Amino acid sequence: MKWLVLLAFLAYLPSYSYSNPITYGASGNAAQNGLNWVMSQVLPNAAGLSVNGVVYQYTAVKETEDDMIVYVQNENAEGNGYIFREVDDWSGLPGESINKLVSVNNIPIGAWGDGSIEVEGTGSVEDPNVIYTYKIDRCYDPQADPSCPGYVPPIEPPEIEAIDIYDALSDDAVREALDETDPELYDRDKKRQRKTEENSEQRLENALAATENALTLALLVTQDAMIQSMSRVEQLNPYYQADIPGGVYRETVSLPKTNIPDNKDGLRNGLAQQILHEKMVQSQYSK
Repeated sequence: MKWLVLLAFLAYLPSYSYSNPITYGASGNAAQNGLNWVMSQVLPNAAGLSVNGVVYQYTAVKETEDDMIVYVQNENAEGNGYIFREVDDWSGLPGESINKLVSVNNIPIGAWGDGSIEVEGTGSVEDPNVIYTYKIDRCYDPQADPSCPGYVPPIEPPEIEAIDIYDALSDDAVREALDETDPELYDRDKKRQRKTEENSEQRLENALAATENALTLALLVTQDAMIQSMSRVEQLNPYYQADIPGGVYRETVSLPKTNIPDNKDGLRNGLAQQILHEKMVQSQYSK
């Protein structure tokens, strides 16, 4: 009976009229093909459409002692989380059918993401039926219809006068001036231009020839140097044939075997330095 009342409510929604820019409507069953659906396939693609209610029905199949929670929801297409989420807690309750109408505050269609029915716990959902009620404001854009409040007539583009393009060759004065041009002057300019081009080509050929000659000369010099370096073989035989006089060089100086006495001056000097060192060390501890 509740479901019939909801259907009657949808049937008597205000209809479109020329004086009323608001059109009300309802979608088909979004869950007819399963527990997940895409909103672009449920609601019409119309400017100014907003959702003002969600009507759903399903049958919960479960045992009374089992825990079960059912979520009827839509993702937020413009952010995180959900734009709509209704929770039905069946924990500790026997399974039965439910009919519910949830009012929402005219949320634009652009915010409604994909919809679904999610079951948490032990149990299942059968015969789901989800319907979205909506309204379409055809004056959402005042420029859409002249009857809309705030309508501003479009500005007509200004008329652009046609501009005559001047063709110099069609001017009699220009044609006469062209006819009176000195042919010798024209030929002289042409000859100067051809001569300049020929000189440029000749200079380019000379530069290329000089570069080629320089490269050829460099290659020849390098090749000659390499050949000379490779052909330079040192003759080592004269070094092997040299005769250096030699023999045995015996020692001719002999020193007598005797004891060399110690240097007394060196001994005194060493003792004096030792005494001075000990005084310096003792002076550090006497302070």
